[in-house]
Amino acid sequence: MSLNKPARAGAVLLAACAGVAFAAVPASAVLPDGPALARNVTKKVTVDGINRHLVALQRLADRNGGNRAVGTPGYEQSVDYVAAKLTAAGYDVTTPTFTYPVQVTDAATAKVGAKTVAALPMELSPQTPVGGITAPLVAVPQDATPGCEASDFAGLPVAGSIALIRRGGCTFGVKQANAAAAGAVAVLVANNVDGPLSGVTLGDPGLVPTGGVSKADGDALFATPGATATVDLRFHVDERPARNVVAETKTGRKNNVVMAGAHLDSVPEGPGINDNGSGSAALLETALQLGGSPKVNNAVRFAWWGAEELGLVGSTKYVQSLTFEQQLDIALYLNFDMIASPNAGYFVYDGDDSDATGAGEGPYGSAQIEAAFAGFLGSQGVQTEGTDFSGRSDYGEFIANGIPAGGLFTGAEGVKTPAQAAKWGGQAGVAYDRCYHAKCDNLGNLDRTALDRNADAIAWVTASYAISTEEINGVPPKTAKAKQAKAAQRTAAIEKAERRAFTAPKVVHGVTA
Repeated sequence: MSLNKPARAGAVLLAACAGVAFAAVPASAVLPDGPALARNVTKKVTVDGINRHLVALQRLADRNGGNRAVGTPGYEQSVDYVAAKLTAAGYDVTTPTFTYPVQVTDAATAKVGAKTVAALPMELSPQTPVGGITAPLVAVPQDATPGCEASDFAGLPVAGSIALIRRGGCTFGVKQANAAAAGAVAVLVANNVDGPLSGVTLGDPGLVPTGGVSKADGDALFATPGATATVDLRFHVDERPARNVVAETKTGRKNNVVMAGAHLDSVPEGPGINDNGSGSAALLETALQLGGSPKVNNAVRFAWWGAEELGLVGSTKYVQSLTFEQQLDIALYLNFDMIASPNAGYFVYDGDDSDATGAGEGPYGSAQIEAAFAGFLGSQGVQTEGTDFSGRSDYGEFIANGIPAGGLFTGAEGVKTPAQAAKWGGQAGVAYDRCYHAKCDNLGNLDRTALDRNADAIAWVTASYAISTEEINGVPPKTAKAKQAKAAQRTAAIEKAERRAFTAPKVVHGVTA
């Protein structure tokens, strides 16, 4: 994707390295020309080091009910693990507290005839009245993208019905919006993997009550199309405390900070090793290898967010807690959410909206960040594609406040196309991560080649911007600024000498003229 765009500043120094054959990147991979710091940190960030953090996150989940969801001991111990590592590495570390809304279920059922199944309300779903909504059940055909297009509902008696849709192919928000537009009064989404469908969000406030049912219960409901169903989805909301982790280098300018983040929480269904242990662990290893007092021009601030799975709460509240001047201190934000999906794609956030899909371009500087990531991966022989700023991860509040952003993503429940399989390997027609938001998102649910490649890109781009963000916001590196100042001083001295020479009295044959 980005390799076919006009070159930007972030890609110019990488252009000579493009075209390397597509293959697993060895530890001794040839790095492109760039700052010495970027080269050194990238060489030191290894998949073995990252994997040790992933093993730690898996074990923290295993000894705490199988997950690291916010509000659980597994999450709290994950916060402590990350904070301790960063403190030992010499960072200024804080774990600021925020509050997040907890949807406490009061009613969560779908009843068809004498059979009642659990139907868990999705985050941001409207509620049903007490007693629920009763209407005919209409099953949407189960193709590769069920409920993802308005045409999926054509010819079905959806108006006034409860739409039953299989998970997969697009977001839950898209499915319920299409069903509501077709006239559905409620929506049930059936899981496409074993287990309940809980801890999920519509992304934006929903239009009709929407709940999730397990795969087994969904299979049973799909066998009863046209039957009268009653859906009862009610809840109340509590506010509870949680912590982010924020660590900043002791060196570098504090008014031109490079910020990078990843969410640390999992969903309740599993340990969250790809989502988002992969991004969290790669970011942690990058921070540890950079060190708390590196020789940088710009301070680097790393963050591990809580309650992302409940609606990007930790990152949103962090940005909102900053004054405008404090937001101005952040030069850019880099986001890493799922960077080792087992059927990996290589996606870079589409900062310039060259794909003309979805939300549009990011704030100025986002295009340059996209080019920097795509350029580095291209130098390693990895072709990339753009992915929309869809609002599904923690960059959201940053770009909403004009802070340029970018990052990497290897895909979630979306399905890999034949063209992508030909380009990247893996299986066409299969989700990038078949264990997305599921119990099986464990240490076996990783593509470690993708993890290695993306971790190198994270280290390279983060360290490069720690030296200079000039292409993003015009702030030059200190060395360049010092040279400019010295040049200005020399010019001023020369001009002053010339003025003195011009105004000094002239002596002709011993007589002052």
